[in-house]
Amino acid sequence: MTVKTTLSFTDRHHQFLSEKVGQGVFATQSAAVAAALEQMMQDEQERDVALGALAHEIRARMETPREAFIDHDDAFAAARRTIGVARGA
Repeated sequence: MTVKTTLSFTDRHHQFLSEKVGQGVFATQSAAVAAALEQMMQDEQERDVALGALAHEIRARMETPREAFIDHDDAFAAARRTIGVARGA
């Protein structure tokens, strides 16, 4: 279903839309706005998935017993060695 609506744009946004339609990137200004909305919806969905995964990881790490923690010197030792080799140290 298509719904007709009225939108207002700044001169800058209107010029950009007109240029993209003129270049053939989009068939109409409506198509350009629809593509922008679809991208926003996809970005929001991806952000929600990423935040959910991050929250899950934080919860999992909070349940890790202290004796299972890795010392920060041990955790970064390999990276420090690699950096040292790269620097010629």
